[in-house]
Amino acid sequence: MTPMTTRLSPGDLVEVKAPAEILETLDADGTLDHLPFMPEMIELCGKRFPVSRRVLKTCYTGLNLYDAMRRFRSDDVVTLEGVRCSGAAHDGCQKACLIFWREAWLRKVGPLAVQSKVDPDGRARLRARLKTSTGPQTYFCQASELLNATVNVSRREQLRTCVGEVRTGNRTIFGMAHGMATWLYWKIRRRLLGEYARGRSTSTPVAGLNLKAGEWVEVKSMASIRETLNEAGYNRGLYFTPDMRRLCGGQHRVDGRIDKIIVDGTGEMRQLRNTVRLEGSVCGCDDLKLGGCSRAEISYWREIWLHRVPSR
Repeated sequence: MTPMTTRLSPGDLVEVKAPAEILETLDADGTLDHLPFMPEMIELCGKRFPVSRRVLKTCYTGLNLYDAMRRFRSDDVVTLEGVRCSGAAHDGCQKACLIFWREAWLRKVGPLAVQSKVDPDGRARLRARLKTSTGPQTYFCQASELLNATVNVSRREQLRTCVGEVRTGNRTIFGMAHGMATWLYWKIRRRLLGEYARGRSTSTPVAGLNLKAGEWVEVKSMASIRETLNEAGYNRGLYFTPDMRRLCGGQHRVDGRIDKIIVDGTGEMRQLRNTVRLEGSVCGCDDLKLGGCSRAEISYWREIWLHRVPSR
């Protein structure tokens, strides 16, 4: 059962509770209502962050690309501003997931409140409870357990959560109206014209630039990118989403390589090649999901879609 907590809203300042307090909320697998508290989160104990948004629904990689959404069984999950998983305790997974936080793990504080001290021994006891794998090749984290911690959201529920997103302060009325109109536009366009980034390749090409974090690149034109895609808009299993077109022709800095990620729901570590992330580039979920979602996944960029340019 989820402990009684203060209901949090976007913009609230919170402090991650002490390890001993968090340990009291966890079961033998280190989860609360099937959502793992991960080792990467321990170092954040005692630190303060603003709440980014309440998590009313979330997308899930591997289900229907356009419609499938999930929600946590209890409405007690939030995200914190800019707090992503480092992957350090999971063999360097580079998925950089936005971490989900149960409200039971957080304490609302005022800006002048004295910051709590964290006991190092408490960190060690908490770490001993937490799982990172379920087998030699299978990892245990929030991504691997997302299906277990959530339930499917019907289309009718998705419409209701659009209202909820406004009521909770996640989005303004105008922002939600724009998001719903965006979703409707792309849905109709796909129905009439097919995928926006539709190519003609049956065997999509591959190319590598061996890019490093900090280098600058220019995103190729949409016409050039289409030449690398199949009719469904994929390059070797990686989808070019409609919102990524906005970066075409622009120059952006590489945030890092993406060579391996843990797969949602399975815990498998999947290897990627010739793929990077760009600073500030995250999934524009409104193009694909009604009302968007709270996960703000990093966008994956094939190097064949990019040109290296001189550093600024």
